[in-house]
Formats: sequence, C-alpha cells, structure tokens
Amino acid sequence: MQNQFLESLDGQINIEESLKNLSTQVSGKIVFSTSFGIEDQVLSHIIFQNKIENIEVFTLDTGRLFPQTYAVWDKTLLQYKATIKAYYPNNEKVENYVNGNGINAFYNSVELRKECCFIRKVEPLTRALKDVSIWITGLRAEQSDNRSDLKKIEWDEERQLYKYNPLLDWTTEEVVNYLKKHGVPYNTLHDENFVSIGCAPCTRATQPGEDFRAGRWWWEDKSKKECGLHR
Repeated sequence: MQNQFLESLDGQINIEESLKNLSTQVSGKIVFSTSFGIEDQVLSHIIFQNKIENIEVFTLDTGRLFPQTYAVWDKTLLQYKATIKAYYPNNEKVENYVNGNGINAFYNSVELRKECCFIRKVEPLTRALKDVSIWITGLRAEQSDNRSDLKKIEWDEERQLYKYNPLLDWTTEEVVNYLKKHGVPYNTLHDENFVSIGCAPCTRATQPGEDFRAGRWWWEDKSKKECGLHR
C-alpha cells in the first residue's frame, strides 16, 4: 500500500498536499536536504509555512560556503522560526586532506577535487541519510543533462531509500516567481548570475548562454559536473 502511494506522487502537481500526505501516510524517517538554492528555498517555505513536522530539514556545511549562503541560512531560521540540522565533515579527514595536499588542492586534478567533495559532502550526506526512508530534494530536470531523465519518485538502490524530486518539472521562472510571490528569502548571489551555488572556491557566475552547471568546477573541461551527492 505504501509503495502504491509513493508511485502515485509521480503524477501529483500540488506539492503542498503531496508533502503533507507524505508526512502522514509513509512510515519511516523522511528528510529534506537543502543547500539554500532557490529550489530548496521553495520547498523549505512549503515545509515550514505549513508546519509539516514529520519532515526533517538538514544541510551540509562544507566549511567553504559563501557568506551569502550563511546569510540566507540565518534568514530562513529567523523568518520561519525553524530548525535545520547541520552536518559537518569529519575534522580529521579534512585536516589530513589539507595538510597532505594543500588548502585548494581541488584545482590540481579531478581526483583531488572529487576527494574533497567526498570528504566535505558525500560522507556527511551518508550520515544524514542513515535509516532514512524518503529523501526529498530540490532537483529539477532543467538543471543539467544528467538530471533530464530523473523521475519524481525513484528508488535509490545504493542508499536503499526512495528519492522524491517534487520540483522536477518546474522551470527557473516558476521557481523565481514563487519566491517573489511568497516573500521567501533567497541567496543574493543569484542576483549576480550565480545559478548553481556550492562551495565558494568552486563556484563562479555564469555568462549568458552558458549551461546551468557551467559555474561549478569550471576548470574541469570534461567533468560530469556532479560531486557525488546525486547519482
């Protein structure tokens, strides 16, 4: 019965009702991961404004985020009087990486960049998703070719959980209009042509006509433009 309900989410349009129903009809732990991008702020608003308490909201603090990201994090907590659980990298692994390779070693090779992403993002995410049944994300098909074939609800075999992408079919215009209509705080870097925002050393503004992910790890010509969080 639960699996049938989850499969039905793929055709539902009203995200507010979907999240409310998800929180009451699904057994097990439900979490939403936010990086405070515009998509994530839409979902945070829906969860916090409607007081959907059975969905835990968490974020990964890599230690290399923009000041503007921390600012919107703080504004979100204040505006909604909400709780956002933070996960941090293992300090010993960070120390070993920096002491062995340098503070900005990720510029030197794809392997070192992916190792940094693993330490600062993937491993903390693994802890955040421990014993989770449903993982809600702000992924949109429009964001990259790698995400164009995603489904709203899909089974993650490796992590043994369902992944729910309620904004999958939304356009950037729809996301921006929603934020404006509801007065949702957002990262002001978006006003400076930062589209996909991650760690400060690994993110730049994009130019007109560039791909959505062009500002991430721009020095890697043949990179997949993903860090391992979403497979």
